[in-house]
Amino acid sequence: MTKEESVLNYYILCNKLKNVIRTGWKDWKVERERIESIAEHIFGVQMLAIAMKSEYEYDIDIQRVVFMLAVHELGETVIGDLTQFQISKKEKEKIEREAVHNILRGLLDGKIIEELFLEFDKRETKEAMFAYQCDKLECDLQCKLYDQEHCVDLNHQEGNSVTENEKVSKLLHSGESWSSMWLKFGQQTYPYDENFRAVSNYAINNQIESQTLKLIQKKDRKSVV
Repeated sequence: MTKEESVLNYYILCNKLKNVIRTGWKDWKVERERIESIAEHIFGVQMLAIAMKSEYEYDIDIQRVVFMLAVHELGETVIGDLTQFQISKKEKEKIEREAVHNILRGLLDGKIIEELFLEFDKRETKEAMFAYQCDKLECDLQCKLYDQEHCVDLNHQEGNSVTENEKVSKLLHSGESWSSMWLKFGQQTYPYDENFRAVSNYAINNQIESQTLKLIQKKDRKSVV
């Protein structure tokens, strides 16, 4: 295989993630013209990582984190987006690692990329733990954004096996909104540090939107006047 063929094979495979919708949104029957793809999630979690590093001044190699996050869903080009409610963690790790190894065999720097993927998967370095928290919180925040748009009807969740999970069921029966349930489930399930927990709590208790965007829109309105 030539270098050109190797580059294009890898690019075309990863390009598939632009069209793979996140399973969680399908499970909850999100009703929206456009629903987040895996590729969009990768972009979102990288942007969240940059913001968290900037605001909370973590002592980490942010370039390594961003690179790690760029490839952390690589296996899903082959196995699809499998959630914790569909398959055990151990089983997913096995088939995903095999898929990534096979994908990267033809790339000159494939071993380096595979090492980054495994570092994220094992969560033994401070960069990997930071990246993992970003990955989980980004999903929680996207849920909040969809909930603010009223994209999910909790009264019509027939066939959604996620609602049978003990933690999820308990939170829903306590009267939580969909996004509050999701955010609190994240806090109960993932090893968020105090900063990630603070952002999560803010999202639970407030409408979230970009203050920068609000300022831009305000300036635009003034310029029209």
